[in-house]
Amino acid sequence: SCLFLLGRMARQQCYCTDVYALNSYLTSPIPLIFSLSHLLIAHQVPLTEAVEPVDFEEYLITHPPIVESGPLRDLIEFPPDDIEVIYTPRECRTVVQSVFFALVVLQDDLKRRSMSIDDTPRGSWACSIFDLKNSLPDALLPHLLDRAPNEEIDRHNEDQRKANRHRELFALHPALDEEEPVERHCVPEVPKEHFGQRLLVKCLSLKFEIEIEPIFASLALYDVKEKKKISENFFFDLNSEQTKAMLRPHIQTAAISTLARSAIFSITYPSQDVFLVIKNSDSLLMYHKPCIYEKLEKLRGQSEQFCQRLGRYRMPFAWTAIHLMNIVNSAGSLERDTENSSIMGRRSLERTTSGDESCSLTGFRPATLTITNFFKQEGDRLSDEDLYKFLADMRRPSSVLRRLRPITAQLKLDISPAPENPHYCLTPDLLQVKPYPDSRVRPTREILEFPARDVYVPNTIYRNLLYVNPQSLNFANRQGSARNITVKVQFMNGEDPSNAMPVIFGKSSCADFYKEAYTAVVYHNRSPDFHDEIKIKLPASLSDHHHILFTFYHVSCQQKQNTPLETPVGYTWIPMLQNGRLRTGHFCLPVSLEKPPQSYSVLSPDDQYLDKFFALVHALDEHMFPVRIGDMRIMENNLETELKSSIAALNSSQLEPIVRFLHLLLDKLVLLVVRPPVIAGQIVNLGQACFEVMASIVNRLHKYLDTNQDMHGRNSLLSSYIHYVFRLPSTDPNSPSPGPGGLGGSVHYATMARSAVRPASLNLNRSRSLSNSNPDISGTPTSPDDEIMLGYFFWCLTLSLSGCTAFPFPLCPSLFLCLRFDFLTQLFHEELALQWVVSSGSVREGALQQAWFFFELMVRKQNLDKSPRKNRFPERFMDDITALVSTIAGDIVSRFQKDLELVERLNMSLAFFLNDLLSVMDRGFVFSLIRAYWKQLYALQNPTLESLRLDFLRIVCSHEHYVTLNLPCSLLTPPASPSPSVSGFSTHVQDQKIANMFELSVPFREQHYLAGLVLSELSVILDPDNEGVVHNLLSSHDSDPRYADPEVKARVAMLYLPLISIVMEALPQLHDFTGTESHNQWGRPGGPQGAAVGTSGEETEGEGNSMISQTVAMAIAGTSTASPMSRPSSFLLNSFSAESSRSLLICLLWVLKNADELVLQKWFTDLSVSQLNRLLDLLYLCVSCFEYKVTSTITKSKDMKAKLEEAILGSIGARQEMVRRSRGPSGSAFGSQENLRWRKDMTHWRQNSEKMDKTRAELEHEALIDGNLATEANLIILDTLEIIVQVLTESKESILGGVLKVLLHSMACNQSALYLQHCFATQRALVSKFPELLFEEETEQCADLCLRLLRSCSSSISTIRSHASASLYLLMRQNFEIGNNFARVKMQVTMSLSSLVGTSQNFNEEFLRRSLKTILTYAEEDLELRETTFPDQVQDLVFNLHMILSDTVKMKEHQEDPEMLIDLMYRIAKGYQTSPDLRLTWLQNMAGKHSERNNHAEAAQCLVHSAALVAEYLSMLEDRKYLPVGCVTFQNISSNVLEESAVSDDVVSPDEEGICSGKYFTEIGLVGLLEQAAASFSMAGMYEAVNEVYKVLIPIHEANRDAKKLATIHGKLQEAFGKIDGKRMFGTYFRVGFYGTKFGDLDEQEFVYKEPAITKLAEISHRLEGFYGERFGEDQVEVIKDSNPVDKCKLDPNKAFIQITYVEPYFDTYEMKDRITYFDKNYNLRRFVYCTPFTLDGRAHGDLHEQFKRKTILTTSHAFPYIKTRINIIHKEEIISTPIEVAIEDMQKKTQELAFATHQDPADAKMLQMVLQGSVGTTVNQGPLEVAQVFLSEIPSDPKLYRHHNKLRLCFKDFTKRCEDALRKNKSLIGPDQKEYQRELERNYHRLKEALQPLINRKIPQLYKPVLQVNSHR
Repeated sequence: SCLFLLGRMARQQCYCTDVYALNSYLTSPIPLIFSLSHLLIAHQVPLTEAVEPVDFEEYLITHPPIVESGPLRDLIEFPPDDIEVIYTPRECRTVVQSVFFALVVLQDDLKRRSMSIDDTPRGSWACSIFDLKNSLPDALLPHLLDRAPNEEIDRHNEDQRKANRHRELFALHPALDEEEPVERHCVPEVPKEHFGQRLLVKCLSLKFEIEIEPIFASLALYDVKEKKKISENFFFDLNSEQTKAMLRPHIQTAAISTLARSAIFSITYPSQDVFLVIKNSDSLLMYHKPCIYEKLEKLRGQSEQFCQRLGRYRMPFAWTAIHLMNIVNSAGSLERDTENSSIMGRRSLERTTSGDESCSLTGFRPATLTITNFFKQEGDRLSDEDLYKFLADMRRPSSVLRRLRPITAQLKLDISPAPENPHYCLTPDLLQVKPYPDSRVRPTREILEFPARDVYVPNTIYRNLLYVNPQSLNFANRQGSARNITVKVQFMNGEDPSNAMPVIFGKSSCADFYKEAYTAVVYHNRSPDFHDEIKIKLPASLSDHHHILFTFYHVSCQQKQNTPLETPVGYTWIPMLQNGRLRTGHFCLPVSLEKPPQSYSVLSPDDQYLDKFFALVHALDEHMFPVRIGDMRIMENNLETELKSSIAALNSSQLEPIVRFLHLLLDKLVLLVVRPPVIAGQIVNLGQACFEVMASIVNRLHKYLDTNQDMHGRNSLLSSYIHYVFRLPSTDPNSPSPGPGGLGGSVHYATMARSAVRPASLNLNRSRSLSNSNPDISGTPTSPDDEIMLGYFFWCLTLSLSGCTAFPFPLCPSLFLCLRFDFLTQLFHEELALQWVVSSGSVREGALQQAWFFFELMVRKQNLDKSPRKNRFPERFMDDITALVSTIAGDIVSRFQKDLELVERLNMSLAFFLNDLLSVMDRGFVFSLIRAYWKQLYALQNPTLESLRLDFLRIVCSHEHYVTLNLPCSLLTPPASPSPSVSGFSTHVQDQKIANMFELSVPFREQHYLAGLVLSELSVILDPDNEGVVHNLLSSHDSDPRYADPEVKARVAMLYLPLISIVMEALPQLHDFTGTESHNQWGRPGGPQGAAVGTSGEETEGEGNSMISQTVAMAIAGTSTASPMSRPSSFLLNSFSAESSRSLLICLLWVLKNADELVLQKWFTDLSVSQLNRLLDLLYLCVSCFEYKVTSTITKSKDMKAKLEEAILGSIGARQEMVRRSRGPSGSAFGSQENLRWRKDMTHWRQNSEKMDKTRAELEHEALIDGNLATEANLIILDTLEIIVQVLTESKESILGGVLKVLLHSMACNQSALYLQHCFATQRALVSKFPELLFEEETEQCADLCLRLLRSCSSSISTIRSHASASLYLLMRQNFEIGNNFARVKMQVTMSLSSLVGTSQNFNEEFLRRSLKTILTYAEEDLELRETTFPDQVQDLVFNLHMILSDTVKMKEHQEDPEMLIDLMYRIAKGYQTSPDLRLTWLQNMAGKHSERNNHAEAAQCLVHSAALVAEYLSMLEDRKYLPVGCVTFQNISSNVLEESAVSDDVVSPDEEGICSGKYFTEIGLVGLLEQAAASFSMAGMYEAVNEVYKVLIPIHEANRDAKKLATIHGKLQEAFGKIDGKRMFGTYFRVGFYGTKFGDLDEQEFVYKEPAITKLAEISHRLEGFYGERFGEDQVEVIKDSNPVDKCKLDPNKAFIQITYVEPYFDTYEMKDRITYFDKNYNLRRFVYCTPFTLDGRAHGDLHEQFKRKTILTTSHAFPYIKTRINIIHKEEIISTPIEVAIEDMQKKTQELAFATHQDPADAKMLQMVLQGSVGTTVNQGPLEVAQVFLSEIPSDPKLYRHHNKLRLCFKDFTKRCEDALRKNKSLIGPDQKEYQRELERNYHRLKEALQPLINRKIPQLYKPVLQVNSHR
């Protein structure tokens, strides 16, 4: 008790910060004082601060795990070595060097389970009454009727539910694509040989007009703008075998490599300036003289002789060029293989191309070119300068080309983009490229590129080629006759002629290699230019004896006696080495006439700074002094100074050579740091100098090669270096030095990575031995390129390759072999940390800019040992790291507003560094670093810093052993307590207050450090649209095979238990997936459970809680929709996007799925009723959220347009845009761990939400995944509901309704068959346990359940029907057992069926019949209740339902016939006259149908009838004065309403159980119906009826003193009355008669149809004719055009006839007194009239005196508007009018028109003039005058007509008076322009009046006699 008192005191003191810490110590076995003091301290750590972490290493020592080996043990323990060095074999393109670089691709091999769906075919609509008893039922559920204990049923249900479940929830929830998750480091590309865009050129044929000798050709690429040859030559030979035979003495057997006719060119910088130049040369024959054509035949005979003699010499013959981009651009429109000789015509060569537009060689269509224009190669125009001039002229119109001499020839070429992996390909070194299936096939040659501009790629392959291009010779001043000059080129290994080496590549149709090469001869030229290219394969090892020897010969073309074929005329040479370095460049050499004397025989990186540095370092390695560099000699005593200045001077090097030698350069700098050199006996520390220059170099690369960066700003060259190349030299002085490996040896990359699935056998010792002493893996692929050879390094390397052991130098510049130093080596990471900490100024700034590089260098160390982590690193190093982290965190805080881009990079680099340190250092120490960072970043409250913290968290938490780092098995006891057992997890739960595990208490945050940090951060974060930190973590745990074991997963889920409380708090802000109007309804009084927002008093004490409740879960959601820079900085009750809410809820479900059930159960027990209701609301929302949607998917919430605008307007930098875009949820469709850095080499399927044109298979696959997700999510909800039900006590039974609501909601959503089976099983168990709940308390839910079950009974899937039928049967049975009567269920089921039939579109009665039969079968087989009345009652119910179904079938048939459909519904409703609930249901169904068709007046009538029905029964139930007294009260609204009177004998009593139990049979229900009716009347424009409805409503609200409602009503009444005077149009009416047997029941039926206002006769005629025409056939339906009575005998019996007549409402004279307004004349209409003109002789129309008229008056059974739009005609009467009566009616009508137009207000002059014109105009046929003349000119002979005569006379009198009034009125309205018109009207009027005067004044004396007599008598 003492403890509790103290605890309460503590709680009161500090509740505002954290109320959780108390609970974890209540049952702890620690002494009281400790517990309390710890509590008070702990409470001082708010959520916004990081708590002090536990001493991780100490904790592990004091809490050794007791678990035996197994997955749980693996979860607790780190593997013995957390770093694995992976050696990846290097990929080799060529066959010879068979070394493979294996990319390890791990694929998620998860087998997806699909739902098995029993596809029952849909039945056809059966119209006949179905024989229920003979039909087949669905399968019965076994043991359904057995009595079993509830526990056993629950256990069985649980086993069924848990079987075959998806183990990974996130595998079914593909997060939207994230371009690159922030925590993922892209794997850099493997360093490899550089290629530009590749072009395949195939040479098909070459023909010249004169073919008497072999012609040899070459291709090469030239860039005119750069004036540079950009490829080596490709030599090809298209001569016939016969022609080639002429040269047989001079050609050895041709090697297959020289027979190539196709070549692949690489172009790094394609442009409009690139030309493909073709050069031809022939044998040195004398055919180029003018006379050759005449002597052709003769010369053909001599050619063979010439070839045998001069065959080895060539002579330039012809050339041409192709403008490459012209071909590529026009190839899009060229047909393959079409001959297009004009392409290379002169005009096309002169075609201009504009500018340097972007050129691509990748996508054009292959083109076959036929080139017919060649130019003669003039001997004095051979130089490259001449060629560039010609090529430039080709691009523009010029006369220069016209001066060239053309040669007729034809060359066919095929040009196309090179395939990815061509077969039979040879490299420039003649190595075979894979695949190379057969060595005998003619190959394709890869042609080496000489890039036009610098290419920034490090040298990575061994290539050792030398190209010699003789350019010109000047023998002009020489004596002698040297005119036909050739140069013999030889590569010599000594001075003896036999020392010539066979290293010169052959050209075409010859051997691979020769000892000499000859240049082409320019005939009779003493100063020739040359265009030859001699390609030499340099030996690996060069010495001072190697040189190139040039011998000049004069060739005797004419064969003379004693004249040798070739005469040497000069010699010169170039020594290969100078000061030990290869010589290349431009040389101008003297030519010696004599043979060279005895001992005549000797490029570095082309950068003096690099050259000097490498030379000095090599001298140090070899202790070779003095060092010669150019003309300088450096002695040992000044070596230190020179070395330091050389290191500093590296900053001045050009960038291109730095990149080419990058790997070597960085390795040398690292080596100088690790092994300080000994110079003159002193150790020289170069750490600072090397650090400074490294910082400078990496910044230069970052600045100038910014296109080569990944999303984290890491330069790809540097990241490749660190990932594949960088390796520290061994620090063990005794380790053996590996010998030099040959080129054929195995070459690997050494990369460091976190292991995906760690082999148990791999321990640290093994990896160390692999690292340092295995000679097989000592190399990397960065063998020198051709330019690497150019230098001192190359010399050393070649010595090494050739086996010279004097230079123990590595094969690869990236890997240093162990050189034997006798002095101390120092650890690189310590030196690096030290130099960084002490750096300042620009050096520190440079290191900060590229912090990632130095951090990664620091952790890429391989000298770890197995010592305990606490002792692994010296204290000095740990202090340096602490200082480094602290200063960098300070930089982040101080700079984020100035340089956000840098700060984002720095923040991510630091996070990755700490992530890496967790694998190698004391983890408690790393946690303290994280805490230090946290404290600094929380110093300022700023949205940008929040964003940075979240990024930091994502990266740190992506650690491979994140779960283990969180101590998942600690049970929140203070560190001093005894170690807990990790087995039997649930048994230890009672040792602490369970709530502590579900709250962010201090012990929780201390011991689950990273998880606590994540959840605390999310609890106080301000923004709803935050990064998906938790989503990503859970997704990765879910798919991690280490956590596949359920017990292990429960441990992992324990780290996230507080998430449940967090999401419950966030409920009001979640997106409303239920589709209800109230967005923030959850947990509010109007919400699903009616729970208050605040929870009970005890829970709302603390401010801490209320703060969380507004903001908690905002950041857990999985996506970012706003820029991190635009976050609100105050607590806002923001609503979540659908996407964020969905992401948050999936996290919640994952925790509920995987958490230990006993733990959840105990926690649920502790929750209050309001908290449980909040949880149920959450589950309700989850059901809606994960409902299976057939088409809709959650799309990205931020639209693309906004993003584009943002980027265009520059509101954010491109870099931030990139970083920002890359944030958001990660994870893939199958939840693979792509979002984790340590799994970055995994690949798997990802859903691409951006891809719009998905294939059918993809869409089906997505639908399958969505379906599986819906099923799994709902099963998790079901599991949770079961746990909630298990913990219910009597005090908490009130939440059962909530459980049932969630269950019913899930049934209402789209669900899979699998889920519904389990759902029905749970529902049966629930009803069985709590029957009173459904039948006494939750009556609404009972109705809902019946509806859901019936809907499922009509499912097409048999298993669903089986379970739904079983549930429905048990529901009846339980209801019967409670009260021996199941009237309630009976009533609800019948009502549900009615509702289902009325509203469901895809309802199938065929399947429902089967379910009814199944229920009948259960009743028959239920032995227990066989003796009761139950089976009979079930049978009655089933037959009643079956009858309703039969009506339904008819309704289905008439679905397209709205009138018939409403008639059927009307009939069904009428059938329920004695069943008020069902009649009400059907009336509402009819109201719904009318509303759909915009028949608002009819919908209102249905609602008025419904209200009258309710009022009738309410008046029976209770006598309340203010309620309407049955239907009578509603008479003023509609005269039809009396049919709702409940006066017949068979009316049920509302007191009977189950009768009038629906929600409408209440006062509130009545009010609702009336309000709906008023709204419908208002929409129909019948505002007077609105008033009548409110007359009934107002007394009810007055009685309830509801002033608000009254105010609303009066407002609506004001609105209604205000609209009465506006223009309104009500319905138009037609009489429609149906004749013909085809109509069935409708035959000879006549109706009045109400159609929308202003419907023309043609419209309704077209509609009905079209509708019935479709039904019976167009030729079978006829419309009767007149309105005469129909004689059916005269009609075709095989056809259907429809007669349609326009009718008007008809009122007797007495009625007109009451029907004054337009509304009065259009409401409560029962009688209608139409007129038919006729004459006695059968014609319709005749003269005035013979024109009769028939008036037909129709009476309908009900008054319009009614609850349907057509009403039967029940009475018809006819009135015949004589011609004079017709005339009287016409005149009365005309007079009325005049009166109306005259007195219209406001006056309408046009209308008035129109009526006047018709009345007094002279041109009117059958006008008033003619009528008067016909009927009034003579007194009728028949006395019966006297009165008509007199009446017509009086009509004319009145008519003339009205005409006069109208003229007077018109005069006052017209303007001056109409005065003449007025006078004309007046003249016409006077004429008419004069003509009428005698006719009007003539009276019939007989009529006035009686009157005169009376008068005279008086």
